[in-house]
Amino acid sequence: MKRYSLSLRLLASLAVLLCGVAGPAAAQRPNILYILVDDMEHELYQYLPKTRALIEQKGALFDQNFTSLSLCCPSRTSTLRGQYSHNTGIFTNVWPNGGFAKFHADGLENSTIATWLQRSGYRTGLIGKYLNGYPNAEVGQHYIPPGWDYWFVPNGGTPYAQYKYSINFNGRTVSYGNTQADHFNDVVTAQAQAFLRESATDPAKKPFFLFFNPTLPHAPATPPKRYAKQLLDVKMPRKPSFNEADISDKPRWLRKLPLLTADEITKMEGLYVKRRQSLLAIDDTVEMLIQTLQANGQLANTYVVFSSDNGWHQGEHRLPAGKSRLYEEDIRVPLAIRGPGIPAGRVVKKLTANVDLAPTFAAVAGVAPPAFVDGRSLVPLFRAPGPARWRQALLLESHTGLAGEAPESQLSGNLATEAGLLEPDDLDAAKAELAPAPAHVYRGLRTAFNSTFALYDVGDGEYYDMYSDPYQLRNRYGSMNAALKARLAAQLQSMRNASGQALRDAEEVPAGKR
Repeated sequence: MKRYSLSLRLLASLAVLLCGVAGPAAAQRPNILYILVDDMEHELYQYLPKTRALIEQKGALFDQNFTSLSLCCPSRTSTLRGQYSHNTGIFTNVWPNGGFAKFHADGLENSTIATWLQRSGYRTGLIGKYLNGYPNAEVGQHYIPPGWDYWFVPNGGTPYAQYKYSINFNGRTVSYGNTQADHFNDVVTAQAQAFLRESATDPAKKPFFLFFNPTLPHAPATPPKRYAKQLLDVKMPRKPSFNEADISDKPRWLRKLPLLTADEITKMEGLYVKRRQSLLAIDDTVEMLIQTLQANGQLANTYVVFSSDNGWHQGEHRLPAGKSRLYEEDIRVPLAIRGPGIPAGRVVKKLTANVDLAPTFAAVAGVAPPAFVDGRSLVPLFRAPGPARWRQALLLESHTGLAGEAPESQLSGNLATEAGLLEPDDLDAAKAELAPAPAHVYRGLRTAFNSTFALYDVGDGEYYDMYSDPYQLRNRYGSMNAALKARLAAQLQSMRNASGQALRDAEEVPAGKR
C-alpha cells in the first residue's frame, strides 16, 4: 500500500511536469473532458474521421485498449472507481448483482473520480447517461450523487430512443418531447457546450472535469433526422466468424446456439445502418466540443479523452447483436487522448483498460487516488519510451446474470423501470434461456502476446492465439501447450481475487509468452 501511494505521488508530479504547471494554483491545473460513447466496438472507430483528426492525430491512440467486463454498468463503475468488477461487486446492469441500486446501496458513490477531483478543487460535471437503473425509488428523481457540481442526467422517459424523456438538471426536472430539437444527442451536446463556456468564465478559476455520456450508438441507435437518409447503402461486416458454421470447439453454452435466422440477420443489418448514421452525430458532437474549447481558450490546457464503455458483437459465432462476451468484438474498445505533454500522432501498443482511466485522471490533476484502485495511470505512456514495466495480462470477467436474471425491460417495482428509462434488451438476450446462468460465467486473461485465455465455472475453457487466428475460429484450449496452460491458469488464479498493488504486480508476470 505504501509503495503504491508513493508511486502515485511520483506520477502526479510527472503529470505536473508534463502539463507545464509552475505551481500548485488550481487555475493552472489541466481540465479534463471525458467523452464516453455507448456500445461502440473498436471496429466502428474508423468511421469517426473528425474524432480521429481532432483527438487521436493531435495526441495518442491507445491501440490495445479493452474493457474488463463488457457490459454497461460494470464498465462504467470500473471507470468511476478504477476497480475490476470482483472488487466493485457490480457484475450486471440490475439488482441484486449490479445496477445503480447496488452501486448506491454499497456506498460506492462516496469515493469516485468525481469526489476525488471535487475535493481537490475541480468543477465536476456529468452530462448524459449515468448508471443503469438510475434513478430508483429509494433516491427519487432529483438525486445527485456525491462529487458532482453539475448534473444533467435522464430521470424519465426514453432517452435511448432519443426522444420523449426528462432530465434531472441540477435538482429540477426538465422535459423534452418529440421534435427535431429534442433529440437527446443534440440536447446533451448543447448542454456540454454550455458547461464548457460557464467553466471558462468561472470566477473561481477552477479547472473542470466533464464526464460526457451520449447514449449513441446504443440500440435503437436513432440518429438525428438530418442524418436519416445518409449511409443507407452501407453493409454490415460479415467476418469469417459470422454465423460460424462449426462451433463444436466452443464452450457448451455456445454450442447450443442454432445458426442465425434470416430474420435475425435482417434486424442486425438494419440496426447496423442506424449505428453508422449515429456515428455521424457523434463525430459532429466531438467537433463542436473541440471548437468550443478552442473558442474559449481552454483547448491547450485540456485533456480530451474518447472511448466506449464496451464493444458489440453482431453475428460473430452465431451470437445475435449484443455484448458481454469475451470475444474481441466485445472487449476491445477505442481510446484516444490529446492534451498537454502528449505528442501528436503517438500510438501506444501496451495493454490498457477502462480501470486505468480514474487513476489517469487523478494523476494529471495531481491527486493521489485511494489504495483500493486496481488500475494504473496512463501518464507514463504519454511519451516514449514509456515505463520499463507494464501490464502483461489484463483480467477479463463476466457478468453473473443475463441468463440468471430477468432482462431489464421485464423488471418491475423500480422507478427507472416505471419511468421507461431502462435500456432496450440486446438481441441476444432472447437466447439467454439456452445458457443457464452458471454455464457462461468465466474469468480470463487478454495477454500482451495477443492471446485470450478463459476458464468457465463449469469446467470449460477457451484459448485463442490471435496472431494465427484473428477471428477466434479455433478454440485451442484442449490442445494447447500444457506448460503454457498451467502458467496462464496460475496467473489468472493470482489475479481473479486480488486488488490494488498485488493485482498490478500479478499483471506484470509474462506468463502468456509462447
